[in-house]
Amino acid sequence: MAKLLFFAGSARTDSFNKKLAAQAAQLAKAEGAEITLIDLKDFEMPIYDGDLEAAESLPENAIKLKRLFVAHDGFYIASPEYNSSFSPLLKNALDWISRPHEENETSLIAFKGKVAALGATSPGGFGGLRGLVPLRMMLGNIGVHVIPTQTAIASAHTAFDDQGVLKDEGHINMLRASIQEFVSTANAHAK
Repeated sequence: MAKLLFFAGSARTDSFNKKLAAQAAQLAKAEGAEITLIDLKDFEMPIYDGDLEAAESLPENAIKLKRLFVAHDGFYIASPEYNSSFSPLLKNALDWISRPHEENETSLIAFKGKVAALGATSPGGFGGLRGLVPLRMMLGNIGVHVIPTQTAIASAHTAFDDQGVLKDEGHINMLRASIQEFVSTANAHAK
């Protein structure tokens, strides 16, 4: 079975997207996948700067995060929408781990050949959908196979119960369909 990494593009403690990533991870585990759920807050990094990279190489947390990506067959991102795009935290993390840091390292080793699934939730009416478009485009451009099925859940402030679980059966079914496709695609790619 595929090894899959789950995280949200948010550092906020009570992030709706962290709740979505956690539920997605549990659904993948129920499908038989080996899952790892992380918090980008645990991988604090400076804003990407080519001069900093040239002087000091990759930050230690970028190397740790990159190794996690390399060790997994795919990843699920629950991405908040910031002004019709994805968060600076997520962009910065992806930028840092896209950089080579070892001699003879394959270009984009953290991304090429990986499978990804995307989801979003937002208090707004589109559920973060607009932010998934540029994220999907960027990932596709760096060699990631992004599955077509995705999840976007509006009214995030009322979508989860006190335990952080989606309340609406339709939302759960939408997320489950995405995760089932993600797991089956990642399993096929991992063989």
